[in-house]
Amino acid sequence: MLAGVAIFLAFIGWNVAANLQRLGVRTGFAFLSRPAGFEISQTLIPYSEASTYFAAFIAALSNTVLATALSIVFATVLGFVIALARRSSNQLVSAAGVVYVETFRNIPLLIQLLFWYFAVMQSLPLPRNSLHIGDFIFLNNRGLFIPWLHVNGGLAVSIPQLQGFNFHGGLAILPELLAVTIALSIYSAAFIAEIMRGGMQAISRGLIDAAISLGLTRWQMIRFVVVPLALRIIVPPLGAYYIVMLKNTSLGSAIAYPELILVVAGTILNQTGQPIEAMLLTLATYVALGLVLAVATSALNRRQQR
Repeated sequence: MLAGVAIFLAFIGWNVAANLQRLGVRTGFAFLSRPAGFEISQTLIPYSEASTYFAAFIAALSNTVLATALSIVFATVLGFVIALARRSSNQLVSAAGVVYVETFRNIPLLIQLLFWYFAVMQSLPLPRNSLHIGDFIFLNNRGLFIPWLHVNGGLAVSIPQLQGFNFHGGLAILPELLAVTIALSIYSAAFIAEIMRGGMQAISRGLIDAAISLGLTRWQMIRFVVVPLALRIIVPPLGAYYIVMLKNTSLGSAIAYPELILVVAGTILNQTGQPIEAMLLTLATYVALGLVLAVATSALNRRQQR
């Protein structure tokens, strides 16, 4: 079987190489060292039009990791709250949890993403009429502007200030990143809540009764009994769903969020005319990121089992 697979892959590789050579299509990854010549709206690394395609790839990779990390944190916290709500003895709170789960997990993620970007973010006021908290946090159709630490001859807090038609200073969070994070967090929290609720329900009722008999409050019981035991059950499926969240960030290309699909499998592919290399680079990156998440959750699961 392995020999047959190897022969098949070798034949496909030879056939592709022969066709590319016949058509005069350039192959290889040498294009990564050439100037990219295009801008990226959000970068976590120094980047300009004069930067290389490899720098553009790293910028897109960092944006994908950022959106994934933010969504995982917010979705996990929100999912935990919803799971507790569904297990509440208060019928109103429990019903609210059921409505949340059944509503958001049945609306396609792409629709939620488009809603948050076009119906919410784009309808926010202009910078001069920004929604604000005090005089240091501002929200408008250009994004969210918050105070941030800057090193400029020393550590100082930079406060966003309106200058001209936009805010300068502080940290600017683009509306595309906000929409991706909010939509993915709300959507994923419904699934994470069910994973957590299943883990909590698997705990023996005798252990709960023992905690009650010891005089533990409800929150002490959740903190010292329910959560530690439930983690042994929920970590594997939770890690698997985190990988799904990583792949779902690719939908950010629908609203021009500069992640891997938009930058590498979109702009770089079109400019270089090397689709095989661009797609292989994109696929390999997603596989590598997924394996990192899988290894991390497996290590956490082994620790929980001990």
